[in-house]
Amino acid sequence: MNYKEIFPTLLAMATLSLAGSSLTCVAEETPSAKVLQKIIFGSCASEKKPQPIWDTIVAEKPDLFLFIGDNIYGDTEDMAVMREKYQTLGAKPGYQKLLNTCPVLSTWDDHDYGKNDGGSEYPMRDESAKEFLDFFKVPKDSPRRARAGIYGAKTFGKEGQRVQVILLDTRYFRSAKMVKDTRSKEEKKAQNVVGWYVPHTDTSTTLLGAAQWAWLEQQLQQPADVRIIASSVQVVSREKGMECWGNFPHERQRLIELIRKTKANGVVCISGDVHFSELSVEKSGAYPLYDLTSSGLTNSARSWSKAVNNLRVGKAYAKNNFGVINIDWASKSLSLEILSLSGTSEIKKDLSFSELMMK
Repeated sequence: MNYKEIFPTLLAMATLSLAGSSLTCVAEETPSAKVLQKIIFGSCASEKKPQPIWDTIVAEKPDLFLFIGDNIYGDTEDMAVMREKYQTLGAKPGYQKLLNTCPVLSTWDDHDYGKNDGGSEYPMRDESAKEFLDFFKVPKDSPRRARAGIYGAKTFGKEGQRVQVILLDTRYFRSAKMVKDTRSKEEKKAQNVVGWYVPHTDTSTTLLGAAQWAWLEQQLQQPADVRIIASSVQVVSREKGMECWGNFPHERQRLIELIRKTKANGVVCISGDVHFSELSVEKSGAYPLYDLTSSGLTNSARSWSKAVNNLRVGKAYAKNNFGVINIDWASKSLSLEILSLSGTSEIKKDLSFSELMMK
């Protein structure tokens, strides 16, 4: 048996064993001493299209950029094709400017994974993971290269100014079958639904898989003042019928409960995928869980932005954009913001750290 087939089970067993002891999981990657004040993120960047938005992003002088999915539109089982598309992205002058400006961390979504709306059924997932990790220059000794999937985490800053970035993999382990919405176009239109799926009722299905869940529980116990959970698909919004955590309601609830269980303060989520931007909030947990969606760097869909989302804060924005998290360590506050191609602020929410703490 290939080690990658048995590793998730072994890792889950080992991590769960640690969780029941007095040991603490070590940091995932070597921590960086750099104190972060401006984190920028984005998704949905077609390598075939011009990408002028990089100039706007670089002008913002980010301390870190997070590429959170559909970083290219690979959509292939041919790794030579996948590699060529990564090379096209890498040759973009604006992207090269970004690499010279700040570090880049990344996770994938379906198109750079290799299959539209794909999950664990995609036959080239290990080969695709290697292309991904190689392009983004993930160190050879990184834990991300020693296990199945591409999830990972890194911590920045010092005590009192510590940011933890958690990069989830919502593709590699995801249960293969999605539940199709069989309603007519007229029925969906009446409910303002634009997507193709309805939630699973089978609680044995998974989005993250056992090993990644066990790993995430340990990561949420690491010391941090601000925690950014990067999910390629939306975490909070769940009504529009598109891919999201809401298609696995038991997994979505598990995340909310895990934040409470681990007493992890300072969690905010970021997501992409849907070709427009919005801010959503779930208030059923230990404290409000915000999800800032930024999509896309090149791709936008105005019609999708009009879909129902009763958890939305403010308006949606359906032109090319990127997300910004500004952290003010002096005032112990942060802002979640969407900026347009021209750099104008389209969505913004200010939060104090105290609003993101266990009550």
